[in-house]
Amino acid sequence: MSGSSAKVSKKENSNHDGADETSEKEQQEAIEHIDEVQNEIDRLNEQASEEILKVEQKYNKLRQPFFQKRSELIAKIPNFWVTTFVNHPQVSALLGEEDEEALHYLSKVEVTEFEDIKSGYRIDFSFDENPYFENKVLSKEFNVNESGDPVSKSTEIKWKAGKDLTKRAGQTPSKAGKKRQHEEPESFFTWFTDHSDAGADELGEVIKDDIWPNPLQYYLVPDMEDEEGEDEEEEDDDE
Repeated sequence: MSGSSAKVSKKENSNHDGADETSEKEQQEAIEHIDEVQNEIDRLNEQASEEILKVEQKYNKLRQPFFQKRSELIAKIPNFWVTTFVNHPQVSALLGEEDEEALHYLSKVEVTEFEDIKSGYRIDFSFDENPYFENKVLSKEFNVNESGDPVSKSTEIKWKAGKDLTKRAGQTPSKAGKKRQHEEPESFFTWFTDHSDAGADELGEVIKDDIWPNPLQYYLVPDMEDEEGEDEEEEDDDE
């Protein structure tokens, strides 16, 4: 048995170089075929992206009348937007008490995605007359420059004398903010002057992708929590 095994091993060794050459040739051919298939996959992915973009553009236009109608209805509810922001876990962590006071004058929020969608979006905050700044609208815009890098720009806030919230050290966290952080927050309004990382602007993305599609869910958070609490109390009573 051992002799037979040795002969097989010797035979394999004698053809080893030839087998390697065949194997390398087959591998190279396989790599070339994989590359061809991958090119087809990439072509389909690019085609899919173009078609998805067209669908997104179509439905973005179809949604506009409903966004407008929603804004008109929201305008009938006092403090809708400040309540929505305070109830949102990520946004509330950025709010000091004075920020919250200033946001009581926020009457409208609007997100506008640019025509090709991929190039960026703008968020407009409309304010009633207030004791903090002169602007009626504060905007922050996100897009890409000629090099394809993400950039942002925003409205310069025209603060009234002694009312610049971004220069007040150590704002007291709002009640909602106290529950989620221990450090004193910077002012919410510093976001308008922060352009350090436009490609990963968390607040902008939260407003665009989470709050704007359905702000009502955050406005109603306390009512929902109250209902859950009442249900729990009823269950305890039943026991």
